[in-house]
Amino acid sequence: MDSKIRVLDINIDSCSAKEAMKKTVEYMGTDPVNVVEMATVNGLMQMDSMEQLKEDICRFDMVLAGDKTILEAADITDRKCLQETEGRVFLRMFMRYLHKNHKRIYLLVESEEEGQTFFDYLQRNYYGQQVVGLAKVSAQNRADDMLVNDINGTEADCILAALGSPLQEEFIVKNRSLLDVRLWLGLGKEYIPVTRTGIGQCRLAQFFIKRIFKKEIEKSKRR
Repeated sequence: MDSKIRVLDINIDSCSAKEAMKKTVEYMGTDPVNVVEMATVNGLMQMDSMEQLKEDICRFDMVLAGDKTILEAADITDRKCLQETEGRVFLRMFMRYLHKNHKRIYLLVESEEEGQTFFDYLQRNYYGQQVVGLAKVSAQNRADDMLVNDINGTEADCILAALGSPLQEEFIVKNRSLLDVRLWLGLGKEYIPVTRTGIGQCRLAQFFIKRIFKKEIEKSKRR
């Protein structure tokens, strides 16, 4: 767990899904809140010029690559590591852990549609998962105090945040000391399943985003 890679000035833990899972289960048994972030290509690019926020992210308890493109940017060639990242093995293991152990989760999204899609996905794949709360977080109309109070009132064990960057990271940096939960898992909006009609559009957008990301990596290596 001591091995890290650095991509666009953010330290990312280089470990197997099993190692990440072991550490996360430990976090679920300790106070105060521990922060785990799934770094995404889009998120890293959105925060590229936000130096203070990137420093804050480097102080999170664990930052994992949410896309194998990030690992490839750091010249990681280990086949198992790349396959686990592409297959979201850690996330699937952790979701099964939450379900099996009846952990209470709170969902953060940016719209009602995303919230319904996320909730339906959990009920379909992890039937009986204890979702004790769901709330929208808006970059325009932030009401952090009310939201933190609501989260704490549900006695949730874990927050699953499926927000865009930098909103997701800014929220936990600002409110970390106020949250009475065991774990914050920042998933990014990419975790929310898209509707079938939007799959092609989403894949095309991701293709161009990853292309731009690779160019940014090449520029950063020449600095």
